[in-house]
Parts: sequence; structure tokens; C-alpha cells
Amino acid sequence: MNNRLEEIRKERGIKQEELAAALEVSRQTIGSLENGRYNPSILLAFKIARFFGMSIEEIFIYEEDGQV
Repeated sequence: MNNRLEEIRKERGIKQEELAAALEVSRQTIGSLENGRYNPSILLAFKIARFFGMSIEEIFIYEEDGQV
């Protein structure tokens, strides 16, 4: 799963540390999400979307490897 988290965070002038504190996760979690090394739980995905006032689908991009 890809995401636009880093792009959106930087557009809004928010540091990784600030986002981590608001979401009650570590800065390392935010870094791992942004680098694609970690997929969020559904709860964390909802928290991120709510924080930015966006839908989950606007932040996280799910691709099914060409399967329909």
C-alpha cells in the first residue's frame, strides 16, 4: 500500500514529531509509514484521516497487483 502522508504533512508544515504526538504514536512509526515500511492499523488510518480532515482513500492508495 502506498500513501501520501509525507506529502500532505509537509504541505501543512507539520513535523513528524508533531504528528506523532497528535496521533499518540512514535516518530519512528510516522517515518515508517512515510517510507512504506509499515501499513497502519485501520484505527490508525482513521486517526490520520481525521487529523488531516480527509478520507482514508485520499491518503492511502491500495493497489491489488492487477487482480480484479
